[in-house]
Amino acid sequence: MSNSSSSISQFLLLPFADTRELQLLHFCLFLGIYLAALLGNGLIIITIACDHHLHTPMYFFLLNLSVTDIGCISTTVPKAMANSLRDTRAISYTGCVDQVFFFVFLIVTEFCLLTVMAYDRYVAICHPLHYGTLLGSRACVHMAAAAWASGFLHAVLHTANTFSLPLCHGNAVDQFFCEIPPILKLSCSDAYLREIELIVVSALLFFVCFVFIVVSYVQIFRAVLRIPSQQGRHKAFSTCLPHLAVVSLFVFSGVFAYMKPPSIPSLFLGLVLTFLYSVFPPVLNPFIYSMRNQELKDAVWKLMTKFF
Repeated sequence: MSNSSSSISQFLLLPFADTRELQLLHFCLFLGIYLAALLGNGLIIITIACDHHLHTPMYFFLLNLSVTDIGCISTTVPKAMANSLRDTRAISYTGCVDQVFFFVFLIVTEFCLLTVMAYDRYVAICHPLHYGTLLGSRACVHMAAAAWASGFLHAVLHTANTFSLPLCHGNAVDQFFCEIPPILKLSCSDAYLREIELIVVSALLFFVCFVFIVVSYVQIFRAVLRIPSQQGRHKAFSTCLPHLAVVSLFVFSGVFAYMKPPSIPSLFLGLVLTFLYSVFPPVLNPFIYSMRNQELKDAVWKLMTKFF
């Protein structure tokens, strides 16, 4: 690591407001968002773990998704809340490295899990007779492990590459948490092009996965249209379309945030895009993927009445 990088002991994150009143307001908003994500995803994890009727491939992947959602929002939001409460912008160098590593790790893992979940629904609806064979317990564990391993590999490569760059343009990060694109702007050499190349490769892999998800849902919709019952078609569409909408929002906002041309320097746009793929999904996923599922809602209600 270069001397200019190692001499930085802390980074300064983007503040949300200058006045104390607005800082406390942002703290309260973040607290509400964070608690909603913890409650929704925590309920899903506990319910699936405790109800043996939900020990199926679909719910196994959903449990993994909820774990990544909690981890992802816990990587970024608590520090932003603490800074707003304490009226500071600082984050330690080590804390910044940790944020980049865990954020990339969990975001990539989440998208891989979304891809696997689309495949699960495709097999369940389009090839139900082969479901038990293609998605046995061992296959599910292997696919989930591959998703986590892919996230870990991406995190190691991107974090090591980003923080090996010499930084000489200050220590102010134009984002409310440590993220790769704002850190690359602090680089003082063309070495950052190596990380840009890695980002492009990752974006292409994301695009391939997204195409796979879209093709899977197209096949699902074609199968659904052959269902004679109008109620059955409506139920399938009302479940699948929100899934596809959330995935599309997640992919396009994330890819644009990481590959946004320098000619679009808007901090506000950067914040909005980052919120769309880093903060909103952990809050929305429990409702989109779970609360529209009657079986899971019944299991959650059963669990709550059991304890309360």
